Amino acid sequence: MSASNEIVLRASHVAKTYQEGDLRTEVLGDVNFSLRRGETMAIVGASGSGKSTLLHIIGGLDTLTSGEVEVEGRAFSRLSDAERGRVRNRSLGFIYQFHHLLPEFTALENVCMPLLIRGTAIPEARQQATTLLERVGLAHRLAHKPAELSGGERQRCAVARALVTRPSCVLGDEPTGNLDESNAAQVYALMLELNREIGTSFILVTHDTRLAARMDRTLELHNGRLQDKSLG
Repeated sequence: MSASNEIVLRASHVAKTYQEGDLRTEVLGDVNFSLRRGETMAIVGASGSGKSTLLHIIGGLDTLTSGEVEVEGRAFSRLSDAERGRVRNRSLGFIYQFHHLLPEFTALENVCMPLLIRGTAIPEARQQATTLLERVGLAHRLAHKPAELSGGERQRCAVARALVTRPSCVLGDEPTGNLDESNAAQVYALMLELNREIGTSFILVTHDTRLAARMDRTLELHNGRLQDKSLG
């Protein structure tokens, strides 16, 4: 799906500094970007450059030292913890390198969870979760727990969980970093297909240059600043 002109996420002058005693470490300094609806973006950079920190800040999972993050026009700094939680549940999805599925629940129950948290009735949640799990090729694994799934299946389940609420934006932190080349390629393709079908925007932190090349834009984090590599 082509990106629209509507901005779904904006970072303005975002900075993050850690202070421990007299030691002050700047991780992010004056980070600025905006993401349009349906757009896909890769954030690349050396290990330790602050990519995951940036992703956690724009996802409302970590606090910033200065600046602002807005999701669909709502500034995180002006929201209570409960309100930020509702924005995350309604507007954002998360995919991590390690799937973070709840081990005691089945694939279906894991994918239902975000819907149940927002108050969706159980029958409706199960129907929506089932439909998406079928879409990602896990129709035959609904009743299986994570330990009974392969690595690729667990990550496809995690993608389904991130997208089941039809969020405006999905944030991925090395979402295929724990997969072999074949499974990584399948998950890449799946995310891009769902981007086109649903119109969800993606921001993916990745070391994989092949994945980054398939995104609409690539931003490199270096010395706490972002540079748009797509312009080079």
